[in-house]
Amino acid sequence: MGAAALLLSLDQFVKWTIATSLPRGEVMAITAWFNLVHVLNPGASFSFLAEAGGWQLHALTAVGVVVSAALAVLLWRGIRGRLVSAAYVGLIGGALGNVADRLRIGAVVDYLDLHWRGMHWPAFNLADIFIVGSAALLIVASLGSRDDSREVGRRGTT
Repeated sequence: MGAAALLLSLDQFVKWTIATSLPRGEVMAITAWFNLVHVLNPGASFSFLAEAGGWQLHALTAVGVVVSAALAVLLWRGIRGRLVSAAYVGLIGGALGNVADRLRIGAVVDYLDLHWRGMHWPAFNLADIFIVGSAALLIVASLGSRDDSREVGRRGTT
């Protein structure tokens, strides 16, 4: 949980830095394909539900808290494998980073803008990177060797 708190803190520090140094709506070109921006996203990933009328704030906050709590319980009980543990930590840190924004300002601060030839990927943030990276870790972990109860049961039979 300390690692999840560290990720949450890092996410909030970067968002605070962006919010205090870059006015909302401003764009700071970094490279030919990357900008820093300061935008608020009241919805979920890719601005999904951004125009939903306000109920999404409560729903997305509740989902973030419930999923984080469930993952924390699973971590506390013990997880087999470092990849799955790292993925759960990243999911908790990322989800709670976005939950903190929703509770504090009613929207998520996004600031990373990737673009190419006039096409922009929706702006995102460090918490989103933690969440997507953790999902990738879970996929990798699921492709690894399995030592589940079915195999244990088979080994125990004669």
